[in-house]
Amino acid sequence: MAESRLLECCGSTRWARRIVRHRPYPDLGALLAAADEAYYDLTPAQVSEAVACETPVGLWQPAGGRPDVRSAGFAARTAMQAAHAAYERQFGHAFVICLDDVHANDKLDHVLAAIRTRLGHDTERERAVTADELRRVVRGRLARRLADHPEWCP
Repeated sequence: MAESRLLECCGSTRWARRIVRHRPYPDLGALLAAADEAYYDLTPAQVSEAVACETPVGLWQPAGGRPDVRSAGFAARTAMQAAHAAYERQFGHAFVICLDDVHANDKLDHVLAAIRTRLGHDTERERAVTADELRRVVRGRLARRLADHPEWCP
């Protein structure tokens, strides 16, 4: 049960199993530190496994303060779809970005600007940026889960 809940935060089976194996955690800080350590130990293939579970940012119903392109104008929706398509063509996976520290009104512009910037990266640079962004996303998901459901701690 704990492993499946953790897989909702990060799609890496190895990461989830490691977090479960080292529990209990005395507090959120300890869990987040363990999550980071487990994430840094993932191989590129395991990070790719986790990235493959991600949904493109900004193309779905809002959850957790993410941008909702459907409420934006036609031009914004078109720009977001085109940017995501170009990114996926170039890198072969969904665009991943942590928006936890971005104001809700700025998220759409932030995502578009980040995609445009990151399209200029080579594959190795983008792999590193994506991995770090996903690590930050995972930390935020864990923190929100525990804030909403303290009994959930793995």
